[in-house]
Amino acid sequence: MRDGKYVILAIDDDADILEALRLVLEANKYEMIEAVTAEEGLRVYKASKPDLIIVDLMMEEVDAGVNFVKEVKLLGPKPPIYMLTSVGDDLNETISYSDIGVDGVFQKPVDNNTLLKVIKTKLG
Repeated sequence: MRDGKYVILAIDDDADILEALRLVLEANKYEMIEAVTAEEGLRVYKASKPDLIIVDLMMEEVDAGVNFVKEVKLLGPKPPIYMLTSVGDDLNETISYSDIGVDGVFQKPVDNNTLLKVIKTKLG
């Protein structure tokens, strides 16, 4: 938390997705920090210790998001992490989200009401 606001790290290589997330999050009194690659996201995570993370599954590499989550887990206790994906519900049949360490998944395009409800539930 910074200046009384929860800090959310959003990692996605799509500038439009990041801007849409920023508009929704900041309008609802959250602070958003961002990164456009998993590698940059890891640096930002270490420097800022966000309260919640939203990371795209596929960025510069197909499994960049999964690799990011694994790296964060190695650093010790982690904040809630949510995966963004446009792959669809079929992904749930091939990957166990709890096995890779995420708390849930948001389908693109993200439903703003669902996003805010989940964040409020997780952060209070």
